[in-house]
Amino acid sequence: MFALRVHDLGKRYTLGAQINAYDTLRDVLAARLSLRHKPPAAANGDDAMHIWALRHVSFDVPQGSVLGIIGKNGAGKSTLLKILSRVTEPTEGYAEIRGRVGSLLEVGTGFHPELTGRENIYLNGAILGMRREEIDRKFDEIVDFAEIGRFLDTPVKRYSSGMYVRLAFAVAAHLEPEILVVDEVLAVGDAAFQRKCLGRMSDVAQGGRTVLFVSHNMSAILNLTREAIVLDKGRIAFRGPTPEAVDHYLSATMTRSGERVWQPEEVPAAAVPFRPLALRVKDARGRVTDAVRSVDPVAIEVEYALDAPIQGLRVGIYLLSTRGEYVFTSFDTDEQETFRRWETRPAGRYVSRCTIPADLLNAGRYLVSVNASVYNVKRYFQEDNAAAFTVDATGAPGSHWAEPRPGLVRPRLDWEIEHEA
Repeated sequence: MFALRVHDLGKRYTLGAQINAYDTLRDVLAARLSLRHKPPAAANGDDAMHIWALRHVSFDVPQGSVLGIIGKNGAGKSTLLKILSRVTEPTEGYAEIRGRVGSLLEVGTGFHPELTGRENIYLNGAILGMRREEIDRKFDEIVDFAEIGRFLDTPVKRYSSGMYVRLAFAVAAHLEPEILVVDEVLAVGDAAFQRKCLGRMSDVAQGGRTVLFVSHNMSAILNLTREAIVLDKGRIAFRGPTPEAVDHYLSATMTRSGERVWQPEEVPAAAVPFRPLALRVKDARGRVTDAVRSVDPVAIEVEYALDAPIQGLRVGIYLLSTRGEYVFTSFDTDEQETFRRWETRPAGRYVSRCTIPADLLNAGRYLVSVNASVYNVKRYFQEDNAAAFTVDATGAPGSHWAEPRPGLVRPRLDWEIEHEA
Protein backbone atom coordinates (compact mmCIF):
# COMPACT_ATOMS: atom_id res chain seq x y z
CA MET A 1 0.00 0.00 0.00
CA PHE A 2 1.35 3.42 -0.98
CA ALA A 3 1.39 6.38 1.38
CA LEU A 4 2.39 8.72 -1.41
CA ARG A 5 2.18 8.60 -5.18
CA VAL A 6 3.69 11.36 -7.33
CA HIS A 7 2.91 11.55 -11.06
CA ASP A 8 4.68 13.82 -13.57
CA LEU A 9 5.02 16.60 -11.01
CA GLY A 10 6.35 19.98 -12.15
CA LYS A 11 6.70 23.46 -10.71
CA ARG A 12 7.53 26.53 -12.80
CA TYR A 13 8.46 29.91 -11.36
CA THR A 14 8.47 33.26 -13.10
CA LEU A 15 11.78 35.05 -12.71
CA GLY A 16 11.45 38.45 -11.09
CA ALA A 17 7.72 37.99 -10.46
CA GLN A 18 6.20 40.45 -8.04
CA ILE A 19 2.95 39.79 -6.22
CA ASN A 20 0.71 42.82 -5.89
CA ALA A 21 -2.12 43.06 -3.40
CA TYR A 22 -4.50 44.58 -5.99
CA ASP A 23 -4.38 44.97 -9.76
CA THR A 24 -5.82 48.05 -11.41
CA LEU A 25 -7.73 47.92 -14.69
CA ARG A 26 -4.63 49.37 -16.37
CA ASP A 27 -2.48 46.52 -14.90
CA VAL A 28 -4.90 43.88 -16.17
CA LEU A 29 -5.05 45.36 -19.70
CA ALA A 30 -1.27 45.71 -19.84
CA ALA A 31 -0.81 42.11 -18.73
CA ARG A 32 -3.29 40.87 -21.36
CA LEU A 33 -1.52 42.84 -24.10
CA SER A 34 1.89 41.57 -23.02
CA LEU A 35 0.61 37.99 -23.16
CA ARG A 36 -0.91 38.60 -26.59
CA HIS A 37 2.43 39.79 -27.96
CA LYS A 38 4.53 37.30 -26.00
CA PRO A 39 7.23 35.64 -28.13
CA PRO A 40 6.83 31.89 -28.70
CA ALA A 41 8.21 29.66 -25.91
CA ALA A 42 11.36 27.66 -26.38
CA ALA A 43 11.13 24.11 -27.64
CA ASN A 44 11.42 22.69 -24.15
CA GLY A 45 8.44 24.72 -22.94
CA ASP A 46 10.67 27.19 -21.10
CA ASP A 47 11.82 30.74 -21.83
CA ALA A 48 14.08 33.38 -20.39
CA MET A 49 11.39 34.56 -17.96
CA HIS A 50 10.65 31.18 -16.39
CA ILE A 51 12.51 28.41 -14.62
CA TRP A 52 11.36 24.89 -13.84
CA ALA A 53 12.28 24.01 -10.26
CA LEU A 54 10.78 20.54 -10.84
CA ARG A 55 9.93 18.72 -14.07
CA HIS A 56 8.48 15.27 -14.81
CA VAL A 57 9.00 13.90 -11.30
CA SER A 58 7.26 10.58 -10.63
CA PHE A 59 7.72 8.09 -7.79
CA ASP A 60 5.82 6.04 -5.20
CA VAL A 61 6.54 5.74 -1.48
CA PRO A 62 5.23 2.60 0.30
CA GLN A 63 3.58 3.09 3.67
CA GLY A 64 6.00 2.83 6.59
CA SER A 65 9.15 3.47 4.53
CA VAL A 66 11.80 6.16 4.99
CA LEU A 67 12.85 7.82 1.75
CA GLY A 68 15.93 10.02 1.52
CA ILE A 69 16.00 12.91 -0.95
CA ILE A 70 19.42 14.28 -1.83
CA GLY A 71 20.86 16.67 -4.38
CA LYS A 72 22.82 19.88 -4.77
CA ASN A 73 21.46 23.27 -3.70
CA GLY A 74 18.84 24.29 -6.24
CA ALA A 75 18.09 20.72 -7.31
CA GLY A 76 14.42 21.07 -6.35
CA LYS A 77 14.35 19.20 -3.02
CA SER A 78 12.62 21.90 -0.97
CA THR A 79 10.18 22.69 -3.78
CA LEU A 80 9.14 19.04 -3.89
CA LEU A 81 8.55 18.93 -0.15
CA LYS A 82 6.56 22.18 -0.24
CA ILE A 83 4.24 20.73 -2.87
CA LEU A 84 3.78 17.51 -0.90
CA SER A 85 3.11 19.56 2.24
CA ARG A 86 0.52 21.65 0.36
CA VAL A 87 2.50 24.84 0.93
CA THR A 88 2.52 25.53 -2.82
CA GLU A 89 0.61 24.18 -5.81
CA PRO A 90 2.28 22.29 -8.66
CA THR A 91 2.29 23.76 -12.16
CA GLU A 92 1.67 20.34 -13.68
CA GLY A 93 1.12 16.76 -12.54
CA TYR A 94 -0.31 15.67 -9.22
CA ALA A 95 0.44 13.83 -5.97
CA GLU A 96 -1.82 11.39 -4.12
CA ILE A 97 -1.32 11.57 -0.35
CA ARG A 98 -2.94 9.14 2.05
CA GLY A 99 -3.09 10.48 5.57
CA ARG A 100 -2.08 13.57 7.48
CA VAL A 101 1.24 15.24 6.67
CA GLY A 102 3.43 16.73 9.39
CA SER A 103 5.99 19.11 7.87
CA LEU A 104 9.17 20.66 9.16
CA LEU A 105 10.40 22.68 6.18
CA GLU A 106 11.69 25.85 7.82
CA VAL A 107 12.35 27.00 11.36
CA GLY A 108 8.95 27.59 12.96
CA THR A 109 6.87 26.39 10.02
CA GLY A 110 3.23 27.12 10.84
CA PHE A 111 4.01 29.03 14.06
CA HIS A 112 2.36 32.34 14.87
CA PRO A 113 5.05 34.62 16.34
CA GLU A 114 2.66 36.42 18.70
CA LEU A 115 1.37 33.20 20.28
CA THR A 116 3.14 31.36 23.09
CA GLY A 117 4.80 27.98 22.73
CA ARG A 118 1.80 26.37 24.45
CA GLU A 119 -0.67 28.04 22.07
CA ASN A 120 1.39 27.13 19.00
CA ILE A 121 1.39 23.46 19.98
CA TYR A 122 -2.41 23.48 19.89
CA LEU A 123 -2.45 25.59 16.71
CA ASN A 124 -0.13 23.17 14.90
CA GLY A 125 -2.15 20.22 16.12
CA ALA A 126 -5.34 21.77 14.78
CA ILE A 127 -3.65 22.41 11.41
CA LEU A 128 -2.72 18.73 11.31
CA GLY A 129 -6.35 17.82 11.99
CA MET A 130 -5.79 16.60 15.54
CA ARG A 131 -8.53 16.73 18.14
CA ARG A 132 -7.82 18.59 21.36
CA GLU A 133 -7.89 15.35 23.34
CA GLU A 134 -5.14 13.93 21.13
CA ILE A 135 -2.99 17.02 21.64
CA ASP A 136 -3.60 16.92 25.41
CA ARG A 137 -2.39 13.33 25.47
CA LYS A 138 0.89 14.19 23.70
CA PHE A 139 1.42 17.64 25.24
CA ASP A 140 3.83 16.72 28.07
CA GLU A 141 5.88 14.50 25.78
CA ILE A 142 6.25 17.34 23.25
CA VAL A 143 7.39 19.81 25.92
CA ASP A 144 9.86 17.35 27.43
CA PHE A 145 11.37 16.58 24.02
CA ALA A 146 11.68 20.27 23.07
CA GLU A 147 13.25 21.16 26.45
CA ILE A 148 11.51 24.56 26.56
CA GLY A 149 9.42 24.10 29.71
CA ARG A 150 10.51 27.40 31.27
CA PHE A 151 9.54 29.32 28.13
CA LEU A 152 6.30 27.52 27.35
CA ASP A 153 4.15 30.60 27.99
CA THR A 154 6.50 33.04 26.24
CA PRO A 155 5.61 34.28 22.71
CA VAL A 156 7.68 32.32 20.22
CA LYS A 157 8.89 35.53 18.54
CA ARG A 158 11.26 35.79 21.52
CA TYR A 159 12.65 32.27 21.01
CA SER A 160 16.14 31.70 19.65
CA SER A 161 16.43 29.76 16.38
CA GLY A 162 17.45 26.68 18.40
CA MET A 163 14.37 26.88 20.63
CA TYR A 164 12.19 27.43 17.56
CA VAL A 165 13.45 24.34 15.78
CA ARG A 166 13.27 22.15 18.90
CA LEU A 167 9.62 22.99 19.43
CA ALA A 168 8.77 22.79 15.72
CA PHE A 169 10.31 19.33 15.40
CA ALA A 170 8.74 18.10 18.63
CA VAL A 171 5.28 19.12 17.41
CA ALA A 172 5.74 17.66 13.93
CA ALA A 173 7.15 14.35 15.19
CA HIS A 174 4.87 13.73 18.18
CA LEU A 175 1.41 14.58 16.88
CA GLU A 176 1.40 11.32 14.93
CA PRO A 177 0.98 12.36 11.30
CA GLU A 178 0.90 9.44 8.88
CA ILE A 179 3.61 11.14 6.79
CA LEU A 180 6.47 13.15 8.31
CA VAL A 181 8.32 15.51 5.96
CA VAL A 182 11.65 16.87 7.26
CA ASP A 183 13.93 19.29 5.41
CA GLU A 184 17.52 20.32 6.20
CA VAL A 185 16.18 22.52 9.02
CA LEU A 186 17.65 20.09 11.57
CA ALA A 187 21.05 21.61 10.79
CA VAL A 188 20.01 24.56 12.96
CA GLY A 189 20.13 22.49 16.12
CA ASP A 190 23.21 21.46 18.05
CA ALA A 191 24.80 18.01 17.65
CA ALA A 192 23.01 16.50 20.66
CA PHE A 193 19.65 17.71 19.41
CA GLN A 194 20.32 16.40 15.90
CA ARG A 195 21.05 12.94 17.32
CA LYS A 196 17.86 13.16 19.35
CA CYS A 197 15.84 14.07 16.24
CA LEU A 198 17.36 11.28 14.18
CA GLY A 199 16.48 8.84 16.93
CA ARG A 200 12.91 10.12 17.00
CA MET A 201 12.58 9.82 13.21
CA SER A 202 13.83 6.25 13.46
CA ASP A 203 11.14 5.57 16.07
CA VAL A 204 8.51 7.16 13.80
CA ALA A 205 9.56 4.92 10.91
CA GLN A 206 9.57 1.78 13.03
CA GLY A 207 6.07 2.71 14.16
CA GLY A 208 4.83 2.18 10.61
CA ARG A 209 4.63 5.81 9.56
CA THR A 210 6.24 7.26 6.44
CA VAL A 211 9.19 9.69 6.49
CA LEU A 212 10.59 11.87 3.70
CA PHE A 213 14.00 13.14 4.77
CA VAL A 214 16.10 15.78 2.98
CA SER A 215 19.66 16.32 4.17
CA HIS A 216 23.16 17.16 2.95
CA ASN A 217 24.51 14.98 5.76
CA MET A 218 25.26 11.71 3.96
CA SER A 219 25.91 9.88 7.22
CA ALA A 220 22.40 10.73 8.44
CA ILE A 221 20.90 9.67 5.09
CA LEU A 222 22.81 6.39 5.19
CA ASN A 223 21.86 5.64 8.80
CA LEU A 224 18.20 6.55 8.55
CA THR A 225 17.09 5.48 5.08
CA ARG A 226 17.25 2.35 2.97
CA GLU A 227 16.25 4.00 -0.30
CA ALA A 228 16.95 7.47 -1.68
CA ILE A 229 16.18 9.70 -4.64
CA VAL A 230 18.82 11.93 -6.23
CA LEU A 231 17.42 15.15 -7.72
CA ASP A 232 19.39 17.10 -10.30
CA LYS A 233 18.10 20.31 -11.91
CA GLY A 234 14.54 19.48 -10.93
CA ARG A 235 14.50 15.92 -12.29
CA ILE A 236 15.07 12.50 -10.77
CA ALA A 237 18.61 11.48 -11.72
CA PHE A 238 18.66 8.24 -9.71
CA ARG A 239 16.54 6.14 -7.35
CA GLY A 240 17.77 3.07 -5.57
CA PRO A 241 19.30 1.69 -2.37
CA THR A 242 20.71 4.51 -0.28
CA PRO A 243 24.42 3.52 -0.55
CA GLU A 244 24.13 3.46 -4.35
CA ALA A 245 22.22 6.76 -4.39
CA VAL A 246 24.85 8.43 -2.20
CA ASP A 247 27.66 7.13 -4.42
CA HIS A 248 25.82 8.36 -7.52
CA TYR A 249 25.33 11.82 -6.01
CA LEU A 250 28.91 12.15 -4.80
CA SER A 251 30.46 10.87 -8.02
CA ALA A 252 28.37 13.36 -10.02
CA THR A 253 29.15 16.38 -7.83
CA MET A 254 32.63 15.65 -6.52
CA THR A 255 35.48 17.52 -8.11
CA ARG A 256 38.15 15.36 -9.75
CA SER A 257 40.97 17.81 -9.19
CA GLY A 258 43.20 18.78 -6.32
CA GLU A 259 42.71 22.43 -7.28
CA ARG A 260 39.72 24.78 -7.41
CA VAL A 261 40.11 28.16 -9.08
CA TRP A 262 37.23 30.64 -8.76
CA GLN A 263 36.33 32.90 -11.66
CA PRO A 264 35.01 36.39 -10.73
CA GLU A 265 31.50 35.55 -11.92
CA GLU A 266 31.39 32.50 -9.62
CA VAL A 267 31.83 34.52 -6.42
CA PRO A 268 28.52 35.53 -4.81
CA ALA A 269 27.95 39.22 -4.12
CA ALA A 270 27.44 38.43 -0.42
CA ALA A 271 31.14 37.49 -0.14
CA VAL A 272 32.32 41.12 -0.54
CA PRO A 273 34.95 42.21 0.46
CA PHE A 274 36.26 38.62 0.65
CA ARG A 275 37.24 37.26 -2.77
CA PRO A 276 38.28 33.57 -3.05
CA LEU A 277 40.91 32.90 -5.70
CA ALA A 278 42.01 29.26 -5.38
CA LEU A 279 42.05 26.18 -3.16
CA ARG A 280 44.94 23.78 -3.70
CA VAL A 281 46.04 20.38 -2.41
CA LYS A 282 49.82 19.95 -2.59
CA ASP A 283 52.08 16.98 -2.04
CA ALA A 284 55.32 16.89 -0.06
CA ARG A 285 57.21 18.47 -3.01
CA GLY A 286 54.79 21.38 -3.31
CA ARG A 287 53.03 20.15 -6.46
CA VAL A 288 49.25 20.43 -6.94
CA THR A 289 47.87 16.92 -6.86
CA ASP A 290 44.76 14.86 -6.26
CA ALA A 291 46.65 11.76 -5.04
CA VAL A 292 48.99 11.54 -2.04
CA ARG A 293 50.56 8.86 0.14
CA SER A 294 49.44 8.52 3.73
CA VAL A 295 53.10 8.39 4.81
CA ASP A 296 53.70 11.90 3.40
CA PRO A 297 52.41 15.27 4.64
CA VAL A 298 49.70 17.05 2.65
CA ALA A 299 49.47 20.84 2.35
CA ILE A 300 46.14 22.59 1.75
CA GLU A 301 46.21 26.26 0.89
CA VAL A 302 43.51 28.85 0.34
CA GLU A 303 44.41 31.86 -1.81
CA TYR A 304 42.15 34.89 -1.49
CA ALA A 305 41.99 38.66 -1.67
CA LEU A 306 40.39 41.26 0.57
CA ASP A 307 39.08 44.37 -1.16
CA ALA A 308 38.65 46.06 2.24
CA PRO A 309 39.83 45.29 5.79
CA ILE A 310 37.90 42.67 7.79
CA GLN A 311 38.04 42.40 11.57
CA GLY A 312 37.93 38.93 13.15
CA LEU A 313 38.19 37.03 9.86
CA ARG A 314 39.01 33.32 9.97
CA VAL A 315 39.67 31.19 6.90
CA GLY A 316 39.52 27.43 7.23
CA ILE A 317 38.68 24.03 5.83
CA TYR A 318 36.42 21.10 6.57
CA LEU A 319 37.86 17.71 5.64
CA LEU A 320 35.24 15.04 4.92
CA SER A 321 35.01 11.52 3.59
CA THR A 322 33.02 10.96 0.40
CA ARG A 323 30.16 9.74 2.59
CA GLY A 324 29.93 13.11 4.30
CA GLU A 325 31.66 12.09 7.55
CA TYR A 326 33.67 14.94 9.07
CA VAL A 327 37.33 14.14 9.68
CA PHE A 328 38.21 17.52 11.16
CA THR A 329 37.65 21.29 10.96
CA SER A 330 40.51 23.77 11.16
CA PHE A 331 40.84 27.56 10.86
CA ASP A 332 43.93 29.69 10.30
CA THR A 333 43.37 31.64 13.56
CA ASP A 334 42.69 28.70 15.88
CA GLU A 335 45.79 29.68 17.85
CA GLN A 336 45.06 32.70 20.07
CA GLU A 337 48.40 34.31 19.28
CA THR A 338 47.69 34.12 15.54
CA PHE A 339 44.20 35.49 16.06
CA ARG A 340 45.54 38.49 17.99
CA ARG A 341 48.14 39.17 15.30
CA TRP A 342 45.56 39.09 12.49
CA GLU A 343 42.59 40.46 14.44
CA THR A 344 42.11 42.95 11.61
CA ARG A 345 43.31 41.89 8.18
CA PRO A 346 44.04 44.82 5.86
CA ALA A 347 43.09 44.78 2.21
CA GLY A 348 45.41 42.76 0.01
CA ARG A 349 46.18 39.29 -1.31
CA TYR A 350 46.64 36.33 1.07
CA VAL A 351 47.43 32.62 1.22
CA SER A 352 46.35 30.64 4.30
CA ARG A 353 48.12 27.28 4.37
CA CYS A 354 47.94 24.27 6.69
CA THR A 355 49.71 20.91 6.68
CA ILE A 356 48.12 17.56 7.43
CA PRO A 357 50.89 15.53 9.01
CA ALA A 358 52.14 12.24 7.62
CA ASP A 359 50.75 8.98 9.02
CA LEU A 360 47.33 10.40 9.82
CA LEU A 361 44.77 9.71 7.07
CA ASN A 362 43.60 6.27 6.05
CA ALA A 363 43.29 5.14 2.44
CA GLY A 364 40.34 6.62 0.57
CA ARG A 365 38.93 9.68 -1.13
CA TYR A 366 38.58 12.94 0.82
CA LEU A 367 36.70 16.17 0.16
CA VAL A 368 37.83 19.67 1.14
CA SER A 369 35.29 22.41 1.85
CA VAL A 370 36.35 26.01 2.44
CA ASN A 371 34.89 28.61 4.81
CA ALA A 372 35.60 32.30 5.43
CA SER A 373 33.69 33.85 8.31
CA VAL A 374 33.68 36.03 11.39
CA TYR A 375 32.66 33.83 14.32
CA ASN A 376 29.04 34.29 15.35
CA VAL A 377 28.73 37.41 13.16
CA LYS A 378 28.89 36.67 9.44
CA ARG A 379 29.83 33.98 6.96
CA TYR A 380 31.40 35.65 3.94
CA PHE A 381 31.96 32.59 1.80
CA GLN A 382 31.60 28.82 1.89
CA GLU A 383 31.84 26.17 -0.80
CA ASP A 384 31.33 22.50 -0.04
CA ASN A 385 33.39 19.83 -1.80
CA ALA A 386 35.56 22.47 -3.48
CA ALA A 387 38.49 20.07 -3.98
CA ALA A 388 39.20 16.38 -3.55
CA PHE A 389 42.16 14.07 -3.21
CA THR A 390 42.89 10.37 -2.78
CA VAL A 391 45.12 8.86 -0.10
CA ASP A 392 47.19 5.76 -0.88
CA ALA A 393 48.04 3.72 2.23
CA THR A 394 51.12 2.03 0.79
CA GLY A 395 53.72 1.84 3.57
CA ALA A 396 51.21 2.86 6.25
CA PRO A 397 51.14 1.05 9.60
CA GLY A 398 49.86 -2.50 9.14
CA SER A 399 50.09 -2.36 5.33
CA HIS A 400 52.00 -5.67 5.37
CA TRP A 401 48.60 -7.25 6.09
CA ALA A 402 46.35 -7.17 3.03
CA GLU A 403 43.23 -6.12 4.89
CA PRO A 404 41.13 -2.94 4.78
CA ARG A 405 41.35 -0.93 7.99
CA PRO A 406 38.11 0.67 9.20
CA GLY A 407 38.23 4.32 10.15
CA LEU A 408 39.06 7.64 8.56
CA VAL A 409 42.45 7.93 10.24
CA ARG A 410 45.38 5.52 10.36
CA PRO A 411 47.86 7.08 12.77
CA ARG A 412 51.29 5.64 13.44
CA LEU A 413 51.07 5.17 17.21
CA ASP A 414 53.88 4.36 19.59
CA TRP A 415 53.35 0.84 20.98
CA GLU A 416 55.36 -0.90 23.66
CA ILE A 417 55.36 -4.61 24.33
CA GLU A 418 56.29 -5.69 27.84
CA HIS A 419 57.08 -9.27 28.72
CA GLU A 420 57.33 -10.83 32.13
CA ALA A 421 59.17 -14.13 32.16
